[in-house]
Amino acid sequence: MTTARKPPETFGSQSRGGHPRGEPGPVPAASRGYLDGQMLVAMPLMEDERFARSVIYVCAHSAEGAMGIVVNQPAGTIDFPDLLVQLDIIDEAEQIKLPEDVEAMKVLKGGPVKTGHGFVLHSSDFFIENSTLPIDDGISLTATLDILKAIAQGSGPRQAILALGYAGWAPGQLENEIQGNGWLHCPADADLIFDNDVDSKYERALRKIGIDLAMLSNEAGHA
Repeated sequence: MTTARKPPETFGSQSRGGHPRGEPGPVPAASRGYLDGQMLVAMPLMEDERFARSVIYVCAHSAEGAMGIVVNQPAGTIDFPDLLVQLDIIDEAEQIKLPEDVEAMKVLKGGPVKTGHGFVLHSSDFFIENSTLPIDDGISLTATLDILKAIAQGSGPRQAILALGYAGWAPGQLENEIQGNGWLHCPADADLIFDNDVDSKYERALRKIGIDLAMLSNEAGHA
């Protein structure tokens, strides 16, 4: 029996963004022959400015569509402790009691779909029944307030990033973009995904593929 593989129920407000890259339908969990658990790396001449120099972790991909989380675009002025206060997970006075690694946790722009909702990519040492979606290579996705509460209390996953929104593709759309030289792809690197050094992730992802950004032409296919 095939089960549905889709973004889990999310925390946050109503969506402020549309779905210009096609919000995906359910993706069969049993179908593993796609790019689940891999990274997409934007080609230098990516036509969509929202995805310029982006690195995306693919959470689900099949003939039904795809969804992923951009892991190298900061959300802007909001930081993680402030978000915990806004969501009533902690009081403002409790910010000073947060573990140091929690204070340093970055809030990222995960993509243009459902930008008012949060998604936590994290190491697979943390799991919530009916909420956590295991993906691949020790990485999972959870999008409930419970994981934020656990992180704030110091009992969350060993590694995690929080993203607002996600990138979604309609059936066949991602394949067409790859064939059109919009994306490179390569196996995921947990150290790169969870590293707080966001600014260097694009160049590092290209180096992982074996590409020097200065030498890269837009005539390449996929890695």
